[in-house]
Amino acid sequence: MKNTVLGPGAFEWLGTHYRTTLTTVETKGAMSITDSVSPAGSGPPRHIHHNADEAFVILTGDAEFWLAGERFTRGPGETVFIPRETEHTFRIVGDLPCRHLVILTPGGFEGFFAEMAAANLAIPADMAAINESAARHNMSFTGPPLEDDNKETGQ
Repeated sequence: MKNTVLGPGAFEWLGTHYRTTLTTVETKGAMSITDSVSPAGSGPPRHIHHNADEAFVILTGDAEFWLAGERFTRGPGETVFIPRETEHTFRIVGDLPCRHLVILTPGGFEGFFAEMAAANLAIPADMAAINESAARHNMSFTGPPLEDDNKETGQ
């Protein structure tokens, strides 16, 4: 996989750059840390991690989160904790990319991003294959990506 803005070992999928900085091999499965840079306006469909707690540490930029029906924004130096089995999503807000660390306990989910990039899969066109990989990584998609409030209300 080619080098990206995150340096050697990093890769890009759908405009987001990923580099796993602490692997499940290094932690014997206990956790993983992935450094990510996501472009403005990007974000995944709503989803659930069935066997992992997830924490975001925002380094630069701003992200709006939807966590179990509640919306809030976090910026540089702020964190978000998402317990396993909790429906959530996020969207990068503002004009700047957002760099954030994604910490999962236990680890293992970081392989999902690598699979998606290697297969060059796209959302929503390749959702059948994406859902198969998500299931292997103990995740399921449950709804659409988070949209701007103004778009949702037609303003």
